[in-house]
Amino acid sequence: MVEDIRVNDRLIIPAAEVAWRFSRSGGPGGQGVNTTDSRVELSWDLTGSALLPAALKERAVERLGHRLIHGVLTVTASEHRSQLRNREAAAARLAGLVASAIAAPPRVRRATRPSKGSVERRIAEKKRRGETKRNRRSGPMD
Repeated sequence: MVEDIRVNDRLIIPAAEVAWRFSRSGGPGGQGVNTTDSRVELSWDLTGSALLPAALKERAVERLGHRLIHGVLTVTASEHRSQLRNREAAAARLAGLVASAIAAPPRVRRATRPSKGSVERRIAEKKRRGETKRNRRSGPMD
């Protein structure tokens, strides 16, 4: 059952680098909650892993700094009744976090100004709209 975690097309976290912990869940499950270890904790040592190049690791540590404890990223899942589904949810959550942490930064927006024609069209439309509303008003009652 221990499988590698696919982050994206180029990055797969090997099963040997992740640690699983199981405990009793407080979520749904009725009486079964008291007897089964369905809550899942998945940990991956981000800073100790040789999987990521230095630049990506630095970017991930910067973006996930608030979630890291001694360089280890931990996610939990307890929303499902079965341990298997919680394992899948935790793996998906870890993959999503790592993927967003190593993603390239968005392109910087270059400031532009609206064209003269677009400004004129906007103002003309505002005047037309105001005229329409003004025509809806009724005059003083006779």
